[in-house]
Amino acid sequence: MTNALFQEVLPTPEVLRPWVAGIGSVSIGDRPTEPFVHLPEAATRVVVRTGEHGARSALVVGPRARASYHRGKRRVSCTELRLAPGTVRPLFGIPAVDLVGRAVPLGDLPGPGTRQLADELRWLTPEEAMEHLADVLPERLAATADRPRTELLRAGVEALSVRAGHVPGQVGGVARELAVSERQLRNLFAEGVGLSPKHYARINRVRTVLDHAATRSWAELAATTGYYDQSHMTSDFRTLMGVPPRSYFTGRLPQATPCASVRQAWVASRV
Repeated sequence: MTNALFQEVLPTPEVLRPWVAGIGSVSIGDRPTEPFVHLPEAATRVVVRTGEHGARSALVVGPRARASYHRGKRRVSCTELRLAPGTVRPLFGIPAVDLVGRAVPLGDLPGPGTRQLADELRWLTPEEAMEHLADVLPERLAATADRPRTELLRAGVEALSVRAGHVPGQVGGVARELAVSERQLRNLFAEGVGLSPKHYARINRVRTVLDHAATRSWAELAATTGYYDQSHMTSDFRTLMGVPPRSYFTGRLPQATPCASVRQAWVASRV
């Protein structure tokens, strides 16, 4: 199938694991006649993109509050690092909230060495780029990160995330567990994740529904992901995905739109 979207999870080097939540690759074949979905995403990503004629670029893609549906460009591939909470400011010099809904050329960001890093990544294959990032990122991040603040943020992220045997807490309860006010928790999330704690939790729950819908009933999914009931789950899913669960999983999707160019999207978001 030449029109398929191919996705692969790649191993994360041990040295990057304090700062990178995962690495993956995505490629689109010769005839991308089927639309593809950008799912809601709470993580900021560093993306090394290879275009149809082999040209490479290094981008930073911020959190995505809601899904979007697009017509694909042919022969495009990307390798991306999903950054762990608290990595954006020490790496790029800005809070994560400034990147929400944006795709930015890496070299345009104000962090130390971003322009040089972007120039280096342009000439490397995706595999070489990942090796290079493993060489340069840990030392830079260790020198600039606020460890106590990062650990507090990650404890909040963990408490609001769905995982085996754990139903995510409510924002107020999580703030009390961490001995901070809800306002402080919101500020932590704005800087280190880019989204409010509530919206982070909504994305995490909907992504869990997407991952497990094939093996669990709607009622079971609602109970294990922290929803009040199935109706609450359906409402959240529709808000973030644009359609209710049954429509999504039967292919009744919103109309696909072309992808905007990265620089156009970045400039428009700054106006």
